[in-house]
Amino acid sequence: MKISVILAHPNEKSFNHAIARTTVKVLQDNRHGIYFHDLYKEKFDPILPVGEIPQDAPIPSFITKYCDELAASDGIIIIHPNWWGQPPAILKGWIDRVIRPGVAYGFLEGDKGEGVPKGLLKARSAIVFNTSNTPEEREQEVFGDPLETLWKNCIFGLCGITQFYRKMFGVVVTSSESQRRGWLREAAGIVNRFYARDQS
Repeated sequence: MKISVILAHPNEKSFNHAIARTTVKVLQDNRHGIYFHDLYKEKFDPILPVGEIPQDAPIPSFITKYCDELAASDGIIIIHPNWWGQPPAILKGWIDRVIRPGVAYGFLEGDKGEGVPKGLLKARSAIVFNTSNTPEEREQEVFGDPLETLWKNCIFGLCGITQFYRKMFGVVVTSSESQRRGWLREAAGIVNRFYARDQS
């Protein structure tokens, strides 16, 4: 299988990077092909130019590469912190520029964009790993867990993803080393459950 792994955190010493390293190792051990992107390291430009908005618009070659990899992926793993109930801006820009019409979704003939899109992604499963400094009860009761709605309903659900799993790790800022080791084991188990060893 080919799995896209997208990381969005500026600090290489962050727990997000530790999750990404763990994720990549499990996928490698399980003999999967990996498209790995550290958006900050790659200095991904998150600004969507007006000329890229139409489905048939010419797009830069580096965006085409992201799109082609996403379209070829059998699974998708996204790793990012919870910042103000949202992904970091660099990842939101990746969504805007890469999860494009004609690549990730399309509309039925005669639909001008007002209807429900048809999912086009080959992948049928996606995992999102988040980190947070907000206790889970407060996240649910006060904020309504906006990241769950965003990824499950507003993005992957509209792009044809039928299996979705999201795990929030926290509170990171007060966590111990042993807690973080346990979280990494949990992340490894989740990746292994979705993308077990390739027997081919």
